[in-house]
Amino acid sequence: MKKPILLTFVGLMFTMVIFLFLVLHWYLSLFGQTFFLHRYAAHKMFTMNPFWEKFWYTYTWVMQGSSYLNARAYAILHRMHHAYSDTKEDPHTPHFFKEVFSMMWHTRKVYNGVLEGTWKVEEKFNKNYPVYPKIDKLADSWTMRILFGLSYVAFYYFFATAWWMYLFLPIHFLMGPIQGAVVNWAGHKYGYRNFDEKDHSKNTLIIDFLMLGELFQNNHHHAGARPNFAVKWWEFDPVYPVIRLLHALHIIRLVPLASSNR
Repeated sequence: MKKPILLTFVGLMFTMVIFLFLVLHWYLSLFGQTFFLHRYAAHKMFTMNPFWEKFWYTYTWVMQGSSYLNARAYAILHRMHHAYSDTKEDPHTPHFFKEVFSMMWHTRKVYNGVLEGTWKVEEKFNKNYPVYPKIDKLADSWTMRILFGLSYVAFYYFFATAWWMYLFLPIHFLMGPIQGAVVNWAGHKYGYRNFDEKDHSKNTLIIDFLMLGELFQNNHHHAGARPNFAVKWWEFDPVYPVIRLLHALHIIRLVPLASSNR
């Protein structure tokens, strides 16, 4: 009787390891996207010295792994999104597509065009973002993307206890774009509005632990430079306290906001 109990216990432990790996990869990758790519690279809500910029640049690459998103291309697309929100010029509005996969494919087309220089970028979007060509050359290579993908497969090979667990692998492979698609689809279709913006932006959750504050799209489109995406007393942006802590530690320095944008 003891052996079956032990095997059951080990199986449960391995299952927990898989779920913990998925959750950790989701949130560590998402933090890189919302903190570094979105709030820093695209919006410059805070500043940091060259050491910390390179640190967070590298952190974002490692956490996103096979789904690495280039900071320059991300910043440009996001600035386009704010300037042309929910119009045909918006690179990732859900309102011109029947389902999320078509929107993701269109976003990929614009992203690759910006990255490869085949998409005409307005000058007002094409400045003031972090660029590290050596890191990008390595991170954006198919060799590195495949190596990260194989590392995820290897982890599952050693710890997965059932075939259905392997169905989580595509989430790891495409983590960055999936997170962006969740935000742009849900955040512009489902929820409530605090502000009457000229787009379809919504606040999807009042306590956004799922996307670390990114689903406060209506709040964010109303005050794009505001580092706290929550506005009402009953809303909570989990990343903002982290930003305040990093500011207190002098790792970053928050940029003062005009009173109208607080």
